[in-house]
Amino acid sequence: MAQRSTVRRMTPLGVVLVVVLAAVATVWFGQRSQMYHPDRTTPPAAAQVLPGAQDVTFATSDGLTLAAWYLPPTGSCDATVLVAHGNGGNRAGRVGLARAIGDRGFGVLLLDYRGYGGNAGQPTEAGLARDARAARAFLLEEQGVAPEGLIYLGESLGTGVVSALAVEHPPAAMVLRSPMTSFPDVVQALYKVPVGWVWRDTYPVRDDVAQVTVPVAVVYGSGDTIVPPGQSREVAQAARDGGAEVVEVEVPGANHNDAVLAEGADLTDALVAVAELAGVTGCG
Repeated sequence: MAQRSTVRRMTPLGVVLVVVLAAVATVWFGQRSQMYHPDRTTPPAAAQVLPGAQDVTFATSDGLTLAAWYLPPTGSCDATVLVAHGNGGNRAGRVGLARAIGDRGFGVLLLDYRGYGGNAGQPTEAGLARDARAARAFLLEEQGVAPEGLIYLGESLGTGVVSALAVEHPPAAMVLRSPMTSFPDVVQALYKVPVGWVWRDTYPVRDDVAQVTVPVAVVYGSGDTIVPPGQSREVAQAARDGGAEVVEVEVPGANHNDAVLAEGADLTDALVAVAELAGVTGCG
């Protein structure tokens, strides 16, 4: 009888343990399917939607061939912007951004990650880091872009991609649109659940920018419901504390994906401003 009583007393604890382990397993194994939202369809030819742009490909260090769009610089501008987009869609949804950057004279490389835009592979933080390195190498080695004329621009999750790349390979300048402090911080802000201890792809933007000393622009919307504006402000302050010159721009009322924020004049003005701080001339 005593043994049965002990089993009955332990059963609720066992149930709780099973529930907790099941929840952790769900988060651990299912987080990437919730985190990345790629449009895997192949976009149209670049020239069909972005006059002057070219379809290009380059290889990653782990053997993938990635397709991207490249728009050369125009006029007296010889700087190029490597664009790392957010966690959804593909390069076809960034035509307006590329056009806005190109209108200021800059060249543009619209990078599509593995698993996005018809590219093979599955997105992970380590994988996207490889993709960004390959994109940078393509610009420097195949397009002849000078390191002092290379600017990184990341949007949302892409701010984690370019900030990590900047730690390894500093650009002339960097633009962060709607930067998060880290991906687990965004999840916690949205769902009020601390997941940092179990999250695999963290994108620690705040920690990375603290190690970057090139000019940095931080552009965000005061009405952002995905990445809290306070996180973007923390990123800007971390860059300042690390010794970088910072251009901080808050777009009043703009939400995360509003065109006024994603491809508007505030963003391209900030791009021109940090380019000038980096000594880039002839653009804007």
